[in-house]
Amino acid sequence: MNIALSDFAPLSTEIFVLTMACVILMVDVFISEERRIISYLLSLATLLVAALISWGMLDNEVAVVLNGTFVSDPMAALLKTCIFLITFGVFIYSRAYLVARGIFRGEYYVLGLFAVLGMMVLVSAHNLLTIYLGLELLSLSLYALVAFNRESAEASEAAMKYFVLGALASGMLLYGISMLYGATGSLDIAEVAAALSASSKMGMIHIFALCFIVVGLAFKFGAVPFHMWVPDVYHGAPTPVTLFIGSAPKIAAFAMAMRLLDQTLGGLSADWQDMLTILAVLSLAIGNVIAIAQTNIKRMLAYSTISHVGFLILGLIAGTAAGYSAAMFYAITYALMAIGGFGMIILLSRAGFEADRLDDFKGLNGRSPWFALMMLILMFSMAGLPPTVGFYAKLSVLQAVIHVDMVWLAIVAVFFSIIGAFYYIRVVKLMYFDEPETGEPLHASTDLQIAMSLNGLAVLGLGVFPGALLALCAAVLA
Repeated sequence: MNIALSDFAPLSTEIFVLTMACVILMVDVFISEERRIISYLLSLATLLVAALISWGMLDNEVAVVLNGTFVSDPMAALLKTCIFLITFGVFIYSRAYLVARGIFRGEYYVLGLFAVLGMMVLVSAHNLLTIYLGLELLSLSLYALVAFNRESAEASEAAMKYFVLGALASGMLLYGISMLYGATGSLDIAEVAAALSASSKMGMIHIFALCFIVVGLAFKFGAVPFHMWVPDVYHGAPTPVTLFIGSAPKIAAFAMAMRLLDQTLGGLSADWQDMLTILAVLSLAIGNVIAIAQTNIKRMLAYSTISHVGFLILGLIAGTAAGYSAAMFYAITYALMAIGGFGMIILLSRAGFEADRLDDFKGLNGRSPWFALMMLILMFSMAGLPPTVGFYAKLSVLQAVIHVDMVWLAIVAVFFSIIGAFYYIRVVKLMYFDEPETGEPLHASTDLQIAMSLNGLAVLGLGVFPGALLALCAAVLA
């Protein structure tokens, strides 16, 4: 294979992130514990520069390089930029937690950057094998991050569950890909799509391949009935890792769904839309109902994630340009809401105290009215109440579903959203109407307070002015 030097220009962001991850890994070996902040600052600088490079590629023409294995297009540029910015927020939230527990080590940031690299490969994949490689790089980094705190038995248990179930799901996805390769004779997304369109009749092998691929996708999303890992991993992992898993990878999962379902299996849309409908309804129902019974806020937000995945899938079910752009908007804004929700747990935590019970939020308004307001905005947004961005995210998805004459599905989604509003408003009730369990003032680092404030205001601001991001999502998919 002859690869031209010009083929590497669309990979400039990936090359930069990979180089910096290796540099940070080497730097971290030679610096003392007292100077560990160097690795942290280098990681933040890497994400900011990568975001600028990726944003600069937003207007570039679509380029398929490396013998058809990698694509650089506007959708990839926007999603990568969002992944970098969300991960930037994750790293800022994480520092205070890691320092307080004596686990402020460069491995966290290096593994985080390699996970980001996996997401980037996943977002720009133009070959079924490239999708699998990106997914495995992301997954292996996340398995290690979940077990990052070696002193925690809970974290080790969560990592084992995640690894075993993740390996099973990856195997199913790979099996589906191999069947698709056997049926079409190619791994290139465009060639597979052309072969499926040219087929006059869908054979049993196509249906089996589709089933296995949808199962792999559903696991990565955390959709019911492949959700069993989500609450245990979210609860057992260190809170900064839960923060990471619950945010940026959802954007990558959306990109994976677009590459596999829309661009590869578009000819089988009637079949996978029926499958996704079942996944969406089950996720909305089980996610919202079981979340009500949770007393641990990390587990509550885990089931909340499952319900939000149900909403995101609704946009994919619509199968229209409006549906896909609504789903993209939902993935991006949900990641922003998720880092805020888990970030508040970190803000309330301190050494020896996790603040992961709902009761830990009692009387927060008396201790800090400003951060109680930020949490209120985040909870209202997750519940889908105006004028927050969560309202417009849900509204755009529902509109897309209604436009394809699936009104019953929109009614089901609204019904379970009303049920789900209960457990979000319960957190607000605890903050504003219950007495605090401790009178201790809130102590948090300045960077954490600034990040939390900007996060809450961004959720509100995007709710008041959602048009720009919605239009951008529509434009990159045009």
